[in-house]
Amino acid sequence: QVQLVESGGGLVQPGGSLRLSCAASGIIFSMYSMGWYRQAPGKERELVARFTSAGRIIYADAVKGRFTVSKDNAKNTVDLQMNSLKVEDTAVYYCNAAPLLIGRNAYWGQGTQVTVSS
Repeated sequence: QVQLVESGGGLVQPGGSLRLSCAASGIIFSMYSMGWYRQAPGKERELVARFTSAGRIIYADAVKGRFTVSKDNAKNTVDLQMNSLKVEDTAVYYCNAAPLLIGRNAYWGQGTQVTVSS
């Protein structure tokens, strides 16, 4: 029943922009801390940006000033606006829902590929 569906990935040139979207269903959206992670080839999955339990936003140092995460509680969506993309941003990007309540499961989307190349 729970689904996190990412969209918006693709091929973009260095310096370009993409906007990723994640649509959540089957969860009470306000009870989860939403975020974005990415995994590059041969690398571990890493945090890109997320909302904390206090409603603040954490960004990885590598994306600060370039990426912006936002959410629409009414639509149960979380977006990642990516500007000034670099080759090193190439990765599969995953939407994540981390529970704010103990005893609940975390959820992941299927991922969407972002390739930055000239």
